[in-house]
Amino acid sequence: MDTTLTLRPHRPGDIGWIVMRHGALYAAEQGWDNRFEALVARIGADFIERFDATREACWIAERGGQPLGCVCLVQARDEASGAIEPGSAQLRLLLVEPAARGLGLGKALTLACETFARQAGYARIRLWTNANLLAARGIYQRAGYVLTGSETHHSFGHDLVGETWVLAL
Repeated sequence: MDTTLTLRPHRPGDIGWIVMRHGALYAAEQGWDNRFEALVARIGADFIERFDATREACWIAERGGQPLGCVCLVQARDEASGAIEPGSAQLRLLLVEPAARGLGLGKALTLACETFARQAGYARIRLWTNANLLAARGIYQRAGYVLTGSETHHSFGHDLVGETWVLAL
């Protein structure tokens, strides 16, 4: 059995897997309701419909053909208008399966985003997360992302604190 961890580009079926695993894991680990899965499905659909291989990418981490994690990097857009934010990429949908946590996949996936973003000519990467997702926040902090804003919100059946993080390239 192959025990090598690899990162590969997304292929047909991967976005569906990303939606399914986010929905299942966040329900089990955070108690978030199915509105979170709906949000991930919208993000996944937008990724597929808008995909520009010169400016965007998705990676699946796997071992022995089994997916263990994922991340996407897209052109950052204004949430209200959908207009592209020049010079900015957005890291989205980082996930590492529980059995693979502690193996450095989160670091490898975020580094893949940074490397791609530099090659694509982006000046910065931004991301949005929630303050209670401590492992993800730790990955971002160690990678050099800086917290630039936070706001309280009620989403997915919980009171949360959303955070925006930015990495200057």
